[in-house]
Amino acid sequence: MPLDRIERKILQLLQHDGRLANVELASRIGLSESPCLRRVRNLERRGVIGGYAALVDQRAVGLTVTAFVQVTLDKQPDAETDAFHAHVRAEPHIVECHATSGTHDYLMKVVARDIDHFSDLVMQGVLKYPGVRHVESSFSLGGIKRSGVLPVADEA
Repeated sequence: MPLDRIERKILQLLQHDGRLANVELASRIGLSESPCLRRVRNLERRGVIGGYAALVDQRAVGLTVTAFVQVTLDKQPDAETDAFHAHVRAEPHIVECHATSGTHDYLMKVVARDIDHFSDLVMQGVLKYPGVRHVESSFSLGGIKRSGVLPVADEA
């Protein structure tokens, strides 16, 4: 179901401040509180809003290394791929994983305390996941942009 202008504005505001009180949200949108809250609850129920979270600075919690890991799998039956996915989901230091087109099958974003910790994650973890044939890593030298905010402004 397409989003209307008010729903897009709600999403835009909540992405920038998920702790925004309903009173303030309603005021900024130009609705009264009850209809605003109903719209937010409807977006949550439909899965458009999947949850709320705090954005944590990874360096502040001791995770100083960010690496992008490209993984190539042997051609395996679905059960092996499912097992690989389960291992990826279970490892908290793998903060993103995407199936990709091109030379590699997956691209993972991995955070670690230091290079030794990263090495352990790959050597004792990822390389031993079911079906993994090849792993190639690139290290972030510095972040340019980090955003979980999606462009939900009115469609042109």
